[in-house]
Amino acid sequence: MPRVLVVDDDPTVAEVVIGYLRRSGLETDYVSDGLSALESATSNPPDLVVLDVMLPGMDGIEVCRRLRATSEIPIVMLTALGGEVDRVLGLEVGADDYVTKPFSPRELSLRVHSVLRRTSGPATPPIVERVVHGDLSIDLAARRVLVKGVEVSLTAREFDLLAYLAQHPDRAFTREQLMEAVWGWSFGDQSTVTVHVRRVREKTEEDPTDPQRLLTVWGVGYRWAPAPTDDAPLTDTKGAVRA
Repeated sequence: MPRVLVVDDDPTVAEVVIGYLRRSGLETDYVSDGLSALESATSNPPDLVVLDVMLPGMDGIEVCRRLRATSEIPIVMLTALGGEVDRVLGLEVGADDYVTKPFSPRELSLRVHSVLRRTSGPATPPIVERVVHGDLSIDLAARRVLVKGVEVSLTAREFDLLAYLAQHPDRAFTREQLMEAVWGWSFGDQSTVTVHVRRVREKTEEDPTDPQRLLTVWGVGYRWAPAPTDDAPLTDTKGAVRA
């Protein structure tokens, strides 16, 4: 049975969350501060962490950042309504999902189960084993990314996004389609995709402001550019063939 660590300094909120999670078939542990959360998740890793942003001592953003430095434990963050900065920061430091307060405990339970299915379910066999694009190499089976021969550290969700797009080159996907295919969500804030795309570009593109692989399709979403071949004609930005 999957075990969830609930981290919230409000005992009333924690009690409601724990009740819903247990009724949905999950075991739970509970701590009320950031330092205890970090110690518990490190010494006895759970299958997922429900992590409030506002915590005494060490806040949830810092807890998430430190956990991501050593672990890929799925993290669902709880943020205050309108706390867009917290949501974006949470995603940037590696959270897998977030729910805004006040929230429906049932929605939180559904999100937790969705993340658990995504991160612990049977892996879908990759269409190809490896994608090479210039100095970028994606080993889909080993879940490793090399840029100029140096391994790049991606979160689980960043890798999933990169791998999905790389396996479907030259096809434009909307943010909604990517949320459903990569996150397994049929609803949610599409800025989640935008933040992850930016993070992937920062880690894999030579110039993230002028990406050559993970491209924006204006008015639609994103697509993965096929790797150029040696015998393909080169064109300038106006489409003229150049030598």
